[in-house]
Amino acid sequence: MAYLQPSEFVTKLVDAGEAKIHMGTRDTLIRAFMAGATLALAVIFAITIAVQTGSFLLGALLFPVGFCMLYLMGYDLLTGVFMLIPLALIDKRPGVTFPRMLKNWGLVGLGNLGGALFIAIFGYLNFTMGGTEAVNEIGQKMMTVGESRTVGYQDAGVAGWIILFLRGMFCNWMVSMGVVGATISTTVSGKIMAMWMPIIVFFYLGFEHSVVNMFLFPIGLMMGAEFTLYQYVMWNEIPTVLGNLVGGLTLVGLALYTTHVRTQPKKSFA
Repeated sequence: MAYLQPSEFVTKLVDAGEAKIHMGTRDTLIRAFMAGATLALAVIFAITIAVQTGSFLLGALLFPVGFCMLYLMGYDLLTGVFMLIPLALIDKRPGVTFPRMLKNWGLVGLGNLGGALFIAIFGYLNFTMGGTEAVNEIGQKMMTVGESRTVGYQDAGVAGWIILFLRGMFCNWMVSMGVVGATISTTVSGKIMAMWMPIIVFFYLGFEHSVVNMFLFPIGLMMGAEFTLYQYVMWNEIPTVLGNLVGGLTLVGLALYTTHVRTQPKKSFA
């Protein structure tokens, strides 16, 4: 059957979390690097479409191509392991410990950052003809986004931090649904369709994705956008990472695990 029942695919999610803990450091870093690079290139793709067509909706509709590619290749995003590995820890899988979970998160985050920066350097060179010309229209759009999503939140003070956290939380609700979608189907076409739907929602609504931001804000700084590294880290990346962690774990991982693996006893009407 091309579709797995919830009790089956949730168990596969726990298995995946366990497998990632036992993966070697080299493999973890390489897969995370390629995930960060693939997702960053998809951001360039989507923004290019939006700028050239004048339709942000069209860009959002096509952005999930990057997410689908990286998950079909078995690469890892920080947002995905935020949801998967805690399930293996809660399920008390052999060898899955809290320190090893933190180590995996650190390695995946480092790899994602490396891949995102790799594409950011390419993007800077591409949008400025190797630094010999003014930033083109697509680069200027990225600079504008970076400024509005750092300085704009900072100007709002505590409310800005709260909104960032919530947008990060709701982002990984959708992104983790995409991870689950890749597990639901046993066919490539089914996996792509199940992944595509929630990713459109997160991108079009402008939710905050920590790995997307590892590309979007550094490239803005390279091109001379009017915000600082401190503003990016404090007024975007930190609350976004925290929101991504809470959203993926609670709204997807624990919700599915508690109701499909650790279910309540069946009701008796005798």
